[in-house]
Amino acid sequence: MEELRIIFASSCVESAARKLGCSTGEMYRRMKRVGLIHGFILPGYEVLHTQSREHVTEDVIGALQIWESKLE
Repeated sequence: MEELRIIFASSCVESAARKLGCSTGEMYRRMKRVGLIHGFILPGYEVLHTQSREHVTEDVIGALQIWESKLE
């Protein structure tokens, strides 16, 4: 089960990077900086993985932007 959650998190990083036009490395660094993977994506796996890829990508990007704004 843990492997599926990690694969899902990886796909979230890739989808968000593609949508925002940046590298997956840059997207991973941004998510890691605010704790989005362990604080939002992995804990939300049960709900998030049942939604469409487009919806998940929008949710992840929205959360990233909100969490980043709290650091500024």
